[in-house]
Amino acid sequence: MTKLTQWPDTRIDEIGDSIYRISTAVDAVPGGFSFNQYLIADDAPLLFHTGPRRLFAATSAAIATVIPVAKLRYLAFSHHEADEDGALNEFLAAAPDAVPVCSAVGAMTSIGDLADRAPLALADGGTVSLGRRSVRWLDTPHLPHGWDCGYLIEPASRTLFCGDLFTQPGSDTPPLTTNDILGPSEAMRGGLDYFSHGRNTTALLEKLAQEQPRTLACMHGSAWSGDGAALLRTLARSLTRQ
Repeated sequence: MTKLTQWPDTRIDEIGDSIYRISTAVDAVPGGFSFNQYLIADDAPLLFHTGPRRLFAATSAAIATVIPVAKLRYLAFSHHEADEDGALNEFLAAAPDAVPVCSAVGAMTSIGDLADRAPLALADGGTVSLGRRSVRWLDTPHLPHGWDCGYLIEPASRTLFCGDLFTQPGSDTPPLTTNDILGPSEAMRGGLDYFSHGRNTTALLEKLAQEQPRTLACMHGSAWSGDGAALLRTLARSLTRQ
């Protein structure tokens, strides 16, 4: 673990083989909150989530403790929102060979216009080789929000980069935990419901469960290690009770 002294609220931790969680504590909600980005350090490094534009300096400084920022090749994100891709153009300027990676819907509706470089638009099941590893895109429209929403699975480690699913409050959460994250995330959703509750929610969660993830790389709070399929199905049951 490296905690950056020049950015005291940002830390970077290796949560898997060459997979790093970058987390910045913010006061967006009472009790604290966190914005997480995930770096896969490989021949063609990928960053999942850029973080907000105003956190670019902190996020890039964290990345630089592992690889030069200029070596980033892919800048992926779940859906178009400031904490997902707010610093996209700053990273494109800092990494001259990098391209945005998003869903086909995301490229059509937002990123094709907003990004300073043309995006790589992935259809459902589309893959990107990073070198030793690869990632595969999973379309999940409106789960939990955004028509353009989707996630990445890294098959070798069974890491699911699951965006806003299992959003947890708190500004000092462990980088990786085996403790309950569903309870805190459902409590937060109860007070600030950010789900679209679309008609396909249960089917989409089952689609993710079929990937048998062992690590859930959450955007807010701790990443989680365990039986990801079981946890996704438990979330689906909780949502159907609403």
